[in-house]
Amino acid sequence: MDFLPDHIDEYAVKHSQEEPELLQELTKETWQKVLAPVMLSGHYQGRVLSMISKLVCPMNILEIGTYTGYSALCLAEGMKKEGTLHTIDINEELHDFQRKYFDKSGYGKQIIQHTGNALEIIPTLTQKFDLVFLDADKSNYPKYIDSVLLKMNKGGVLLSDNVLWYGKVAAPTKEKDIDTIALKEYNRLINEHPLLESVLLPIRDGLTISRVV
Repeated sequence: MDFLPDHIDEYAVKHSQEEPELLQELTKETWQKVLAPVMLSGHYQGRVLSMISKLVCPMNILEIGTYTGYSALCLAEGMKKEGTLHTIDINEELHDFQRKYFDKSGYGKQIIQHTGNALEIIPTLTQKFDLVFLDADKSNYPKYIDSVLLKMNKGGVLLSDNVLWYGKVAAPTKEKDIDTIALKEYNRLINEHPLLESVLLPIRDGLTISRVV
């Protein structure tokens, strides 16, 4: 969802760096072949992720929620040459689609795919991460905080996507709307967490940047 007027949004996109051709190709194939293509990070947010990663210059990246691999490739652009990116997704049907683009990107040997429940996989990872991108099942967002923080280095950056959730988090919540309820709780928790300093940006559907202190 976009919260800016269309003409302002178009101006911002026009005056931001172009996305690489490979990501344009990935986007086209996703819209042609995969369900729910609106889940793609897309050009503008992808360039935001790339820029943040380049500023952090992480050795190890963790992504929770791969989809077709667009955001992973954006994050990989800032990764150290000897670094690794671990990405987790529950949908095994997308594994080969992701791998095709990972290998075409030149980051293939550095990107490690995990398929399954992220809450079960994260505790098994042995690395400490400098950058984490959370874009998975919204109803479980509050459950990710502790498991993710245990795997992050001090000074590491946690990026949380969809934290405005179509604007629903700022409105009265229906009792059965578990995703919005979970996101409201998540936003409160990371804002009040003693180990995090956070800022919520109204980029696309909301992106929170948190730093481990």
